[in-house]
Amino acid sequence: MSSVRNRIEVMHGVNLDQLGRRSPAHYGTASFDELQFKVDGFGEELDLSLRFFQTNHEGDFVERLHELDGTVDGIVLNPGAWTHYSYAIRDALELAALPAVEVHLSDIHKREEFRRHSVISDLCLATISGQGIDGYREALVRLRAELGA
Repeated sequence: MSSVRNRIEVMHGVNLDQLGRRSPAHYGTASFDELQFKVDGFGEELDLSLRFFQTNHEGDFVERLHELDGTVDGIVLNPGAWTHYSYAIRDALELAALPAVEVHLSDIHKREEFRRHSVISDLCLATISGQGIDGYREALVRLRAELGA
């Protein structure tokens, strides 16, 4: 059994599949496929093995977190709007008990008041916000350091 801990689940929540179409001023012009392609490249560069998941269904996001035990070593997650109110996702993330980094393409602290609060941030190693796609690279670097990969 390998002692290398480099398996990362990259989880995207509600409406992220609409990137490129949704408010380019906040989220940029890249499509969701372009985002995944670029993040996958960051993973290769950092010698990390990435898996991607996206859903617009909160229960599916929760179920996926439940399924991660023993299959990955860490999580990069952008739950989208669920970040601000989903205690179900928070509880599932806590249950997953894996190192996690929260990422947001836009700067949630410079957006509407309701977007400035995250119900998952205290369960994460770090929150990276407002760096666009490059924020995912920073998240992967942070997880790689945590995992000693």
